[in-house]
Amino acid sequence: MREAREKHFTSHDGVSLFYRHWPASNEPAKRALVLFHRGHEHSGRLQHVVDELGLGDFACFAWDARGHGLSPGPRGDSPSFAASVKDVDVFIRHISAEYGIALADIVVIAQSVGAVLAATWAHDYAPPIRGLVLTAPAFKVKLYVPLARPALALWYRLRGNFFITSYVKARFLSHDPERIQSYETDPLITRDISARVLLGLYEAADRVVADAQAICLPTQVLMSDSDWVVHLAPQEVFFQRLGGSLKERHVLPGFFHDTLGEKERHLAFEKMRAFIARLFAAEPAQLMPRPALLAAHRSGYSRDEEQRLRAPLPVFSPKNLNFALTRLSMRTLGRLSEGIRLGLETGFDSGATLDYVYRNQARGALGLGKAIDRGYLDAVGWRGIRVRKRHLGRAIAAGAQALGQAGRSVRMLDIAAGHGRYVLDAAGQLPSRPASILLRDYSEPNVVAGRALIAERGMTDIARFEAGDAFDGAGLAALADAESRPNLAIVSGLYELFADNDLVARSLAGLAMAVERGGYLVYTGQPWHPQIEMIARTLTSHRDHQPWVMRRRSQAEMDALVDSAGFEKLEQWIDDWGIFTVTLARKT
Repeated sequence: MREAREKHFTSHDGVSLFYRHWPASNEPAKRALVLFHRGHEHSGRLQHVVDELGLGDFACFAWDARGHGLSPGPRGDSPSFAASVKDVDVFIRHISAEYGIALADIVVIAQSVGAVLAATWAHDYAPPIRGLVLTAPAFKVKLYVPLARPALALWYRLRGNFFITSYVKARFLSHDPERIQSYETDPLITRDISARVLLGLYEAADRVVADAQAICLPTQVLMSDSDWVVHLAPQEVFFQRLGGSLKERHVLPGFFHDTLGEKERHLAFEKMRAFIARLFAAEPAQLMPRPALLAAHRSGYSRDEEQRLRAPLPVFSPKNLNFALTRLSMRTLGRLSEGIRLGLETGFDSGATLDYVYRNQARGALGLGKAIDRGYLDAVGWRGIRVRKRHLGRAIAAGAQALGQAGRSVRMLDIAAGHGRYVLDAAGQLPSRPASILLRDYSEPNVVAGRALIAERGMTDIARFEAGDAFDGAGLAALADAESRPNLAIVSGLYELFADNDLVARSLAGLAMAVERGGYLVYTGQPWHPQIEMIARTLTSHRDHQPWVMRRRSQAEMDALVDSAGFEKLEQWIDDWGIFTVTLARKT
């Protein structure tokens, strides 16, 4: 029995979470297994997994998720499911930094709800770890009450958060009498789960299963054939859609939900040991499909999706008629809304539209126009844009803080700033004023509006706005010769509008030349959007008012482009819906 050391780490919101560390037999360890427990449980119940796997040359780690075991918080609760996914990211990065273990030498083993957390993290954050082992992932919990999920969602909207007690009995989790007895008597087992966590679990699982192509990590899925708790079909769909070339699926006959606590669990451990050995028999670069990611604009699932969105729908199909009605309503009654009218005139992806969305003040003709505008501004995409603005502020603040700690003044550059509101807001919230701020944009109206905003903020002594092409690599590289050479560059909401990776690579190469060594890059992404077809079929772009068709880039693809330009990813933020990401990277 390997002895665990009890530790804590500080997560993204300052909360201290508990974890266990089982040192390797040959410390300091060079490789690690990070285990994530099932819902309702805690890391102490993973002691037998560490022992029975028998991989003594791996350091092992397992947390108590917030609201579980010895970690704080109301039992079974979290600020959101996305907050728990962010906890996963902070935990893994803590292990890497604290114990000197490269991310590429970490394998994650996750069970049930923990497996959904790990899969969502793999999708949203694209971590360059060695691989994933997911056992009985809870992509769809079996709710035996008809219409339980919509009823829970309705009740949550009406009364706010509440708690649900698990109906699952220990005898339906495992055939092992010892595991059944320990589950029933363990005082740290929490039977409750909050509605917001359960509903967030469903939403994240739906999204990750639908877009599993974005997950390129080597992945092994272990499915329990006689699972009373979760459905098997979504696990099968998830596996079939996985984007990595190295993947395994094993169905364990007769197993209940506690796959790694079943009576015949040695069968699962044999599969896991073989898979982990296979992962470490190859070099990390052999396991990640970087060439395919960099060429995803030429072939791949996201290009196929983009082509489908560009193709017209059958004229009399219900979907086409519905979108046509939406377009008609926007061009008639919708014009009473100032936001819709602005989008129709300038493009729904224009700098003017984004500035309007940032301000978030409903306006319109008559009371009806204002009500329509409020609904427009509350669309999930625009809510995500405003969250992205807050995350941009955090990323800029983190880069500025790191520069300050190194004794360097902050010199900011945004190569496609729109009106520049988000940059000026972020700069205004820094403890010390930047030494310089250079804003650029291709659109002359944006340049004019941005200069007016600089004057309005009283920042003409440090900030200036000029016309510039964000895809002119040579022009960006020339900024290296400027007196105020940038050391904190920002690219927000730009690359998402252009499908061509060669274009993006040229821009990033120019930025890499412009930014000082050790400087920082803040960049955004859009790996997912629940309304991407509605946008393509009903909204127009600022580019010649053509349909606003976007090719989604997975976070792995976006990170690969940035890495190829010579930047090292440090930290990432994402909204609760998984739509917009903000990432901080350092020039290496």
